[in-house]
Amino acid sequence: MENEIKDNFDIGHNTFDIKGYIYKVISHWKLFFVTIVIALVIANFMNGYKQKRYSLETVISVKKESNPLFSTGTNIAFNWGGSSNEVETIKVILGSRSHNEKVVKKLNFFINYLKEGRYRKEDVYGYTPFVVNLKTDKPQLYGKLLKIEITDQNKYNLSFNFNESGMDDLIVYDSNIKSQFKSNELSFSKEYIVDEDVDTPFLNFSINKIKKFTKGEVFYISFGSFDGTVASYRNVSVQDLVDGASLIKLSLKGSNKKRIETYLNTTVKVLEIDKQEQKILYARRTKSYIDDLFIKEQDSLARIEQELGVYKESNNIFDLSAEGARIYEETLELEKEKKEIIQYNDYLDNLKTYILSHNQYSEGIPIPALITIQDQKIASEITVLIEKSTLRESLKRTVTENYPGLIKLNSEISIAENNLYENISNLKTINNSKLKKINNNLSKSNNQLKKFPKKEQGLIKFQRNYEISEANYNYLKQKSYEAGTAIAANVSDVKIIDEAKDLGQSPNYPIPEFNYLVALMMGIIIPLFYIIIREILDNKIHTTDDIQNNYAIPVLGVVGRNEGENNLAVFERPKSSVAESFRALRSNIQFLFKNAQSDDSKTLVLTSSVSGEGKTMISINMATVFAMSGKKTVLLGLDLRKPKIYDDFDFTNEIGVVNHLINQKTLDEIILPTKVPNLDLILSGPIPPNPSELLLNDIADKMIKDLQKKYDYIVIDTPPVGLVSDALELFKYADAIMYVIRQGYSEKGMMRMIDNKYRNREVANISYVLNDFSLKNKYGYGYGYGYGYGYGYGKYSNGYHENEKKKNVFSKITSIFKR
Repeated sequence: MENEIKDNFDIGHNTFDIKGYIYKVISHWKLFFVTIVIALVIANFMNGYKQKRYSLETVISVKKESNPLFSTGTNIAFNWGGSSNEVETIKVILGSRSHNEKVVKKLNFFINYLKEGRYRKEDVYGYTPFVVNLKTDKPQLYGKLLKIEITDQNKYNLSFNFNESGMDDLIVYDSNIKSQFKSNELSFSKEYIVDEDVDTPFLNFSINKIKKFTKGEVFYISFGSFDGTVASYRNVSVQDLVDGASLIKLSLKGSNKKRIETYLNTTVKVLEIDKQEQKILYARRTKSYIDDLFIKEQDSLARIEQELGVYKESNNIFDLSAEGARIYEETLELEKEKKEIIQYNDYLDNLKTYILSHNQYSEGIPIPALITIQDQKIASEITVLIEKSTLRESLKRTVTENYPGLIKLNSEISIAENNLYENISNLKTINNSKLKKINNNLSKSNNQLKKFPKKEQGLIKFQRNYEISEANYNYLKQKSYEAGTAIAANVSDVKIIDEAKDLGQSPNYPIPEFNYLVALMMGIIIPLFYIIIREILDNKIHTTDDIQNNYAIPVLGVVGRNEGENNLAVFERPKSSVAESFRALRSNIQFLFKNAQSDDSKTLVLTSSVSGEGKTMISINMATVFAMSGKKTVLLGLDLRKPKIYDDFDFTNEIGVVNHLINQKTLDEIILPTKVPNLDLILSGPIPPNPSELLLNDIADKMIKDLQKKYDYIVIDTPPVGLVSDALELFKYADAIMYVIRQGYSEKGMMRMIDNKYRNREVANISYVLNDFSLKNKYGYGYGYGYGYGYGYGKYSNGYHENEKKKNVFSKITSIFKR
């Protein structure tokens, strides 16, 4: 049988009761309810307390647009980057300091508009009935909170406090220079009219009314750091909307949707203007250069025309001969061709010198304005240099020299320069060859002209100069018109697809739904962790499974919580569930007695691990339940160190077992009848100095034997076996042993010693009784079925057990103190 018990113990020890654990968690529903409510309340507070953050976005298109009226032969180029380079350049520019400085300065975003909110001063930019017209060339109080109180429809009061030190910071935004102002006053307060200048050494602005004023309404303004404001707006998110397309999405987060909307739309407009200016920069410079040449050529043409007229009048020659006209036309064509080649060679020399003396070309490269480019590779290579140099200069503002993209750009620029040098050299070689042939032909023509009369030679000379000058004049006039038209008709490469707009978007932080979900999860997780940690750290016995899974000694039964004012639960409340549990124990223990089949006297020894586990209460009621069944029973108090039984039967502890063991009293003299029929009581008596020795003498042995002859049942209340060894010495008299364990009080390791003795067969006929069991305890869900207790409470007990009154807190405390 013992082997079977041990096998059952090993199997139970290795199993985990999932259902029991789930019920254990569910039994803490009140804890879950409270923590969830608290978490939801905190989440609701945080949703209101945390500053709301919004996100708006705008979409732009970046695509090179060319005016169809112009071609490469027009010599007015606008290319500032290919499709991919344009997008990357735009990304860099939008995050650059210089670009954001322009936007912040344009919007005066270093001016803060505030209003008192529930938890803080809220940013109300765009929602105020006024705007501040700041004089940025004059000093302003830096970082000072200025109170503006509306006093009338067109009046307001400006007030603030100076620093206690008397020194306040000033800032001039145009120069971004800070200084200090010394004030002899502690505060400033003055009423102003709308549009009236606030003209002081420390403040210079005016308030412009844009909406109807509400009397008594209070706003605050402050002037912040220009550099700090710029830095805060450099975090504009720039992303490709679609991979491979020239579409860019700009997004910005902040606490004020109107401010975000204004900044995003303005940053795009500033970008558009800058790109337009950059795109037509070369055209502007070319037109300026052409206009200067045009004025000079116009003066030269007028002078030559006057000289030609004078020569004709003074020499009385107005027309050339047929042969002279032919030679004149040939010479004129040769002179024009020669001039074009010389001009283009000069340009190539200047271009080469410019490239050698400059390391960046973001502001443009000189391109000929008076000639047609012979090789279009020159124009395309110049465009490549300009666009790559522009991208390089933009990258240099944000990356280091070791950045791979920058290194690659430098390599590409170097290759483009070498290609341009090679083309320049080849063109110059070809042009010099052409120029040599033209000079030879001009020499032949000039030799032929020498054969004509002097007057005709002079007329040919003047007419040739006039024709060349007139051709230059007309050419410059045409180029000036083309450049002006190109400037006026330029098309922006940056187009707004979708403007940023406040459409009532919800804040992206905090997200109420997410916070409530997190609160709900935390309200579940926190108590769950608490239960798990408590379970891990808890070393108490709570259920019969805790006993069965850890010890080999079987469980005889459970006893409910005694809600009475004394320990006479069976006698005073015989229909209670506690009394019923003792009747079940009475039935179960019959299978434990050594002599269960005989009519001999049966001795039941009760012990426990430590004091306070209810051993005495179990002893009294087991003796009572035996006696009330008609069996002659004696309750023997052998806990000589800490006697308690006398108090429940309203006796004193003056006479008892100790008196008999020291031969002061006979056995009959110490036996006391009780109010319980068939139940006698032997108290422990005065506390002796040597209780162990008294229990080991022959008198004690004789006393037990005499009682066994006289009574059907002997119930012995012994000291805790975990504290003293007295009980172990009394086990030899026992037909059955009850080892009392108290729910939520006894620790799991306390029974290790007695359990080892049971395994080693040093103790037999022993079983555990779980005392003070409560279904309301957080560690059970009906354990005890089969032990005579599981059905004790609830709707199933109606009509079978007395309706035990539920005690309030005060009654429970009173009962505890009475015990």
